[in-house]
Amino acid sequence: MQTVNTTGSPSLSGRRAQAARNHARILDAAHAVFVADPAAPISAVAKRAGVGISALYRRYPSKEELLRQLCADGLRRYIAAVEVALAEEGDAWASFAGFIGRVVDEDVHSITLRLAGTFTPTPELYREAERAEQLNMRLVERTKAAGAIRPDLTVNDLSFLFEQLASVRVTDKERTGVLRHRYLTLLLDALRTPSPAPLPGPAPIGEEIRGRWS
Repeated sequence: MQTVNTTGSPSLSGRRAQAARNHARILDAAHAVFVADPAAPISAVAKRAGVGISALYRRYPSKEELLRQLCADGLRRYIAAVEVALAEEGDAWASFAGFIGRVVDEDVHSITLRLAGTFTPTPELYREAERAEQLNMRLVERTKAAGAIRPDLTVNDLSFLFEQLASVRVTDKERTGVLRHRYLTLLLDALRTPSPAPLPGPAPIGEEIRGRWS
């Protein structure tokens, strides 16, 4: 139940809670709308989120600003998933596999697949991306040191592997999740194999990953 003050108007905490809910609802709607159609108008997001277009524009003055916020939200989710894995102790493989599964479930890389190059990232977004990469490197190196994944895997390999899983999409959302986890299981077995076949060609470099956002 929303708290009220003595005048009968919503309390500050109540307004903040409502604003947070609206923010989350708008970003969820933007993810669904723009992953399905990057060219969709911002009005489609307002309609899906169930908010007025004027209210949406007060929060996000342009579609590009909303896309940047959507990307920032995806980066935060990714960083949170890495931090959870790094904070875990015990089985290195279980932490690594759990991280991969969380990122797939968050559907972060659908944003990269559909929206890379459609807006101009800010310096802050690049800094957050660098932070995510550094945390990811720590996790990969820790898992390698435990002998739990193939030694030739790189962080940049993971970027493209995540995008491959994000490309698995059918009309039913629940079925999409099931299929992604089917191929995730195959992928994890390939990463953990004790006697891997040599990989052809070098791993992707950072510029190949970042250049797609230009």
